Amino acid sequence: MEIIKMVSCLFMVAYERNGLYGLVSSLRDEVVRKPDELLRLSVPSILYSVQNNLLYYALSHLDAATFQVGYQLKLLTTAVFSYFMLDKRLGMREWLSLLLLTAGVSLAQISASKSAASHMNTTGGFIAVLLAAVTSGFSGVYFERIVKSSGTSLWMRNIQMGVGSIISAFIGVYLSGELPAVREFGFFHDYNAIVISVVLLQALGGLIVAVVVKYADNILKGFAASFSIITSCILSYFFFDFSPNTEFVIGAVLVNVSMYMYSTPTSVNKQKIDDNSNNEDRAGQSPSDEV
Repeated sequence: MEIIKMVSCLFMVAYERNGLYGLVSSLRDEVVRKPDELLRLSVPSILYSVQNNLLYYALSHLDAATFQVGYQLKLLTTAVFSYFMLDKRLGMREWLSLLLLTAGVSLAQISASKSAASHMNTTGGFIAVLLAAVTSGFSGVYFERIVKSSGTSLWMRNIQMGVGSIISAFIGVYLSGELPAVREFGFFHDYNAIVISVVLLQALGGLIVAVVVKYADNILKGFAASFSIITSCILSYFFFDFSPNTEFVIGAVLVNVSMYMYSTPTSVNKQKIDDNSNNEDRAGQSPSDEV
């Protein structure tokens, strides 16, 4: 997945720099000659690798719909890290929406505990989701701070972060004890159409998330992802015989209500947006336009 993202970003940089020569020049200037940048971006790279493994464990002990509801806790952790690392101030309405989110996730956890199969460790699954939410919140805000504080292109930032991600992923394979199986059967053993589709979707999703971080922010990115709850419920109902109970339905509703509350600007925020837009329009006018 990380290699696919890396290759995609290399193509984008080559397109921006008008060919192979521009790509090589950019890699020399931004990667080879800036080891300190690679070191800075190794923090989110390693955290994303840890996060992926936590999510795999969580999915093995939770159904897809419950997993999606629980993983929305990353919105809360992102808001907290944004407050301390980006000095992002949230109003009463935003904090209330995050409290509703927490309540909804708690109800989903109760629902999962009641309906879990005997081989599922729902407590362990939710602990893994909670840890993944923390790593997601911190690494997302950390990456947003780096991206928005420099003039380096988004695609080059993804290449810089991809170097650390690929290395940490191979280290993870070694530490997990899967290396002998990889040597015996090959890295792509048991890959089928479904696995390949998931890898491609994950790689594409990672690039889309990076674009959202660049032009919006991590909290709005997280609330947009809440729509996946509805999709997961529908697909789980048809493919995994998932039957949501009362606690799950109420929890899912609370999560989506919190999403609406946060993403809908208040009248004060609307006025600020309009004022900023008007100021930008005035700044873009020439003296002849004003006359």
